[in-house]
Amino acid sequence: MNHRHSISDIRAAIRSVRDEVVDFLCELIRIQSLSGREAEAMDLAARRFADMAEVERVPLSNSLRQDVDYSDPVQGLEYEGRFNIRLRLPGYGRGQTVLFNTHLDVVPASQGQEKPFDPIVDDGIVRGRGACDAKGQVATLYAALAALRRMGVRLKGGVIAHLVVEEEVGGNGTLAMIRSGEKADACIVMEPTSLRVVSSVRGAVWFRVITTGKPGHAGRAGDTVSALKMMIRVIEILEGYHARLLAGSRGIPLFDQFPNPMPITFGKLEAGDWPATAPAQATLEGVLGFLPNKTRRQVMEEMRQAILDAGDAWLREHFRMEFMYRHDAHVLPVDHPLVTNLRDCCLDTGLSGDVSAMTASCDSWFYNNQLGIPTVVFGPGSLGFAHSNEEQIAIREIEDGAAVLAGFIERWCGRED
Repeated sequence: MNHRHSISDIRAAIRSVRDEVVDFLCELIRIQSLSGREAEAMDLAARRFADMAEVERVPLSNSLRQDVDYSDPVQGLEYEGRFNIRLRLPGYGRGQTVLFNTHLDVVPASQGQEKPFDPIVDDGIVRGRGACDAKGQVATLYAALAALRRMGVRLKGGVIAHLVVEEEVGGNGTLAMIRSGEKADACIVMEPTSLRVVSSVRGAVWFRVITTGKPGHAGRAGDTVSALKMMIRVIEILEGYHARLLAGSRGIPLFDQFPNPMPITFGKLEAGDWPATAPAQATLEGVLGFLPNKTRRQVMEEMRQAILDAGDAWLREHFRMEFMYRHDAHVLPVDHPLVTNLRDCCLDTGLSGDVSAMTASCDSWFYNNQLGIPTVVFGPGSLGFAHSNEEQIAIREIEDGAAVLAGFIERWCGRED
């Protein structure tokens, strides 16, 4: 008979490691693990998890840059000498396996964020860069596994975890892991979802548009073409495309609750070197989200075609479009056993058990779409605090998330009596 621990037993085990978990999270926050500089944080995680799981450092190689799905919004990142971490708790019987994924890289400090890498613990809240995205997720997984160890649980099925680099710049760490191959019966990608079970995740493309003009003095306006003015037209065209794409993407379950679940953002614009000179070149970078009714390839082609169709004769011949990040959406039916079992564990823990969609992109599509492993996204913390100058996570949310995961692991993998 496959008995499971009560939620009160699980919560007691998690409380017993609370100080250890908060200390681990604060140690991680102190490390400035920007993309390309994660090694110290990865070493710390490897040491901390070594007491409860087999730890494998999975080396990375510059050959990753040749992968068709490689993302390069940050140029010049080196991979030789860097690594991901693969954790493994072997099963002792014939049970289902579960795979976790989360990341240790963080985005740079936000404007107005003082001492982002000096963690502050105050009134049950941990503040600092990475607190919820996603070092708090690493700490939550640590708490769940530590609780199972405290309770002496022997699982029938195995537990695997991928702790990866470079999620914030397109998922290259996870890309390297899936290219090595992995098998599991379910995958939980840990990101801040406010402890909601996320079974649908939108896709995204990061784009770069370069326009060229005919430079010249302001007094010779009839002889010049401003690359900046051409780029303003590109922005108008892409906003029009986004409006049409959004209108044609209504009626998709879980996404319709959001007014704009797939925004377009123009993040960078560079042009010119003198106010009285029409610039020769302008460069625009941004991101466009899209829902499961479109693929990344369709969206990329439609964006190019929109400029060709709506641009004037000069623009049509003088623009170039590049894509630095290309993620498809992922959808898992809400009645899939992974969704229903995780939802039930949320309800057991006193949470709402809401099943929702994510209006951001993450690494879940790699596992769900490319490896065929049923995948959801789940974790403590709010996406509203991620990447902000108020990034934070509640310790109680970490404990709730760990209780859900510990209960789910026992339920999904089965417990050896």
